[in-house]
Amino acid sequence: MTVRKELWFGFSLMALIVLAILVLTPWGSLTNGHLGLLMLALIVVTIMLGFPTAFTLMGMGVFFAWLAYRSVDPDLAVRQVLDLMVQRTYAVMSNDVLIAVPLFVFMGYLVERAALIEQLFKSLHLALARLPGSLAVATIVTCAIFATATGIVGAVVTLMGLLALPAMLRAGYSTRLSAGAITAGGTLGIMIPPSVLLIVYGATAGVSVVQLYAGAFFPGLMLAALYVLYVIMVAKVWPKSAPPLSADDARVPIPARLQPLATNGRNAFTGLVAAIGGRSLGVPARTVAGQLVVTLLPAITVLAIAWVAWLGATRPAELVDITGLEQAGLASGIAGESTGQEEGGLAEPPAEEGLAKPPAEEGLAEPPAEDALATPQADADAARSAPGAQAPAVKAKPAAAAPDRLATPTWFWIFLGGSVAFLAFVYAMWTWARLEIFKRLLSSFFPLALLILAVLGSIVFGFATPTEAAAIGAFGGFVLAAIYRYTGHLRVNARTATGTTIRELGSILKESSFLTAKTSAMVCWLFVGSSIFSAAFALLGGQEIINAWVLSMDLTPIQFMILAQCIIFLLGWPLEWTEIIVIFMPIFIPLLAHFQIDPLFFGLLVALNLQTAFLSPPVAMAAFYLKGVAPPHVTLNQIFAGMLPFMGIQVVAVVLLYVFPAIGLWLPGVLYGR
Repeated sequence: MTVRKELWFGFSLMALIVLAILVLTPWGSLTNGHLGLLMLALIVVTIMLGFPTAFTLMGMGVFFAWLAYRSVDPDLAVRQVLDLMVQRTYAVMSNDVLIAVPLFVFMGYLVERAALIEQLFKSLHLALARLPGSLAVATIVTCAIFATATGIVGAVVTLMGLLALPAMLRAGYSTRLSAGAITAGGTLGIMIPPSVLLIVYGATAGVSVVQLYAGAFFPGLMLAALYVLYVIMVAKVWPKSAPPLSADDARVPIPARLQPLATNGRNAFTGLVAAIGGRSLGVPARTVAGQLVVTLLPAITVLAIAWVAWLGATRPAELVDITGLEQAGLASGIAGESTGQEEGGLAEPPAEEGLAKPPAEEGLAEPPAEDALATPQADADAARSAPGAQAPAVKAKPAAAAPDRLATPTWFWIFLGGSVAFLAFVYAMWTWARLEIFKRLLSSFFPLALLILAVLGSIVFGFATPTEAAAIGAFGGFVLAAIYRYTGHLRVNARTATGTTIRELGSILKESSFLTAKTSAMVCWLFVGSSIFSAAFALLGGQEIINAWVLSMDLTPIQFMILAQCIIFLLGWPLEWTEIIVIFMPIFIPLLAHFQIDPLFFGLLVALNLQTAFLSPPVAMAAFYLKGVAPPHVTLNQIFAGMLPFMGIQVVAVVLLYVFPAIGLWLPGVLYGR
């Protein structure tokens, strides 16, 4: 019944589009511009009918490009269309930005098969057990972390549907809230870097992918925080929708080797320090030292961050050695010393005298003879070898003193005081159960976090291009998969762990390579098809008609932005984000310059808006991913109903980003001076 409703909705939408084509098209006086608009409407209908997007774009583009060329010169139409196909395909093949797509996708599939997502979910669940709706909150946080490492929406939703949905349903959570948390959290990979959508948008709009990644970081975190806040509010207002965990589920078992210390005191930090002092209660000293090192890791990390911050805050200004320029008489201009000019620098030529004429009578002088070409060094050698000559006194160059560091700024002391207070609070609450939770996070969350920081940090801070960082991430994903598979088999059977891990890694590499090739081919063919389609649309004059129509409305930049985002939001209902980016972004982007809108800021709004493409029926792919692994009693209607509040949160996030653009533009401005 549900499928019938969705089909009726889709067919009704297509019927409206076809009816609009029949009524609004001036069939008696068709121009090339009208053909372009007709092509745009037909492509939406054919995609909704289920035709392959890339080849539909290509076929439509070729046919309508042939019509455009035929209206000018019928004899050359076929040849020009073939030339257009070759040129557009070659342009996609030579686009360096797209190389990052298969590497990031490959990294995602490797991390997905590293067998760490289950450990990550369980450890986050225990760490967040005190929060209302802790299971749903842990689901969203896990989705955000996993999406940052993969960016593959289908993989995140499917895995979390297998792990989190049964756990939430067993705990008495509402089916709608459970489904909404999984589908909304799974789509965070569209926004949070390394996002394939941002790569595609950057290649389409000509915007730096590095700056897009920097700009999308805080909006993605803001959206995840809004999801978490909504879940906590629902759990507070309607406790039956998200009941608290039972004591048995929230209990963390303490290892037997630490039980003597745990019975001696509640605080793990003071207990381990006392054990080092001699009250080990029979626990081996090696075990106590190892647990104390793990306990001190938060303090070591915070102090290391404070040390790096102090080094950066007190770094002296770089001094430029201008000794050679002083000898040449140019130092005053560069150093800004007062030499008679107003502000230093190079002086203006005298206005009255102007440029002197060359001497007319003498003409060009003959070049000097060979003996006149002696260098200053040769003159010095000759003077030194003359009878009675004394060696010139050589002045010893004083050693350059190391520049003094700047005074420590006030904000650093505030930061240091806050860090010390934070550490004092952490260690005051450091129970033995929290120590075990921290160790679980240490084995599941922190390796993945290091991989994410290595990839995104190298991109954002300019150490590597997105392609190079993606290669690092792919290698890191392979290492993670190898380590986690090996440690998992090591606990079961140490003798066969190595051989089993090698066999599994071969299978993982094979599957990941196949899926990567499949996904990358889809993206590249989409680019080829959209490039041909956009060329045909421009040849027919469709872009000019839309530009003239938009400009004729005399919109303000705010009105244009609202109109564009509303259109993209509505397009997300029948279409996926790939089709919206490759088909409709080339229509919006030429208009941005007229309204003085930053393409980077527009891209962030689009990325935040396009998450609705995975959460809105009838093409809400996240719902179908979840339905494929959900229990039979979970219906599509329940999943759709659970997604609707999160769609509203996305609209709120878009409004917040527009009202406070610094959320997305502050980090690119700091790093790249935008």
